[in-house]
Amino acid sequence: MNAFLAQLLNGLDKGGAYALIALGLTLVFGTLGVVNFAHGALFMLGCFCAVTFRYLITLETVTIDPENLSPWGTPVEVRTPLVQNWFGDFGAVLVDYSVPISILLAVPAMLVIGIAMERGIIKHFYKRSHAEQILVTFGLAIVLQEIVKSFFGANPIPQPIPSDLRSAADIGVWLGMDPHTLTYPWWRIVYLAFSAVVIGGVFAFLQFTTFGMVVRAGMADRETVGVLGIDIDRRFTIVFGLAAVVAGVAGVMYTPLLAPNYQLGMDFLVLSFVVVVVGGMGSLGGAVAAGFLLGILQSFASMTEVKSLVPGIDQVVIYLVAVVILLVRPRGLMGRRGIMEN
Repeated sequence: MNAFLAQLLNGLDKGGAYALIALGLTLVFGTLGVVNFAHGALFMLGCFCAVTFRYLITLETVTIDPENLSPWGTPVEVRTPLVQNWFGDFGAVLVDYSVPISILLAVPAMLVIGIAMERGIIKHFYKRSHAEQILVTFGLAIVLQEIVKSFFGANPIPQPIPSDLRSAADIGVWLGMDPHTLTYPWWRIVYLAFSAVVIGGVFAFLQFTTFGMVVRAGMADRETVGVLGIDIDRRFTIVFGLAAVVAGVAGVMYTPLLAPNYQLGMDFLVLSFVVVVVGGMGSLGGAVAAGFLLGILQSFASMTEVKSLVPGIDQVVIYLVAVVILLVRPRGLMGRRGIMEN
């Protein structure tokens, strides 16, 4: 039972990441009809927002301490982050919590990047074929990847977990078990909760705001909304920016779990498209459900007992499940009639 609960938590954690990426991808497809192969690159750019923020707040001042000598008799250099010199203990907290605080940088940065992508490139391909959309957005992803590589290098850049969250939570006690029966890292719990909040926020925004209502109406019948005098194009541009923000903040919070590198976007791109197809193209609820479903299945497939019976199953289980679901339900779990069928 303990192993089962641990793998379930691992699956929910992975599923949260898959669902966040697939949610933004589905949001773009459902509103704009664009198959955005650059969406994984947006996740990667979010990761490097966290890297950039930490680099900026850990810039150091160097002073010489004449009373503290090295073994060679020379004064020792004392390096202190600038924010710690400026803000004292609060500066030390900023450095320690650089990953979650970097969301404050990632949100406006990703919004601007998303809007610039949509206005500069994507809008010219609304009426083009999906094949052309895939080619141009995949090319854009490669360009973004190479730009990041030129600035940050090819090696992964680990980001630290805040010191207060480096331990493990005693989940067993929460469930009425003996202490230390089942523990789970605090940061993974934080990421799961963060995923749930972001997903809930996106759905609430689309369901309960006037802006969201117009966007949903535009998804169903763009021409009619335009006839009513509503500038649906401007709203769809904002939606693309919102999808970029969702992917970006998902990347920010994932950096302590997987060190960012310039290829990270491509690694998540294939998985996110599998999630979207399984959930149903254009279905936001399907993307979220498929994300958590595939994350849980992949987690259980990675158990030693399972891999001993079917070696390598953890690497292909997502694709096997996708094949089975699409054979049974060609439109995915919650796909709508007419989506990508012509």
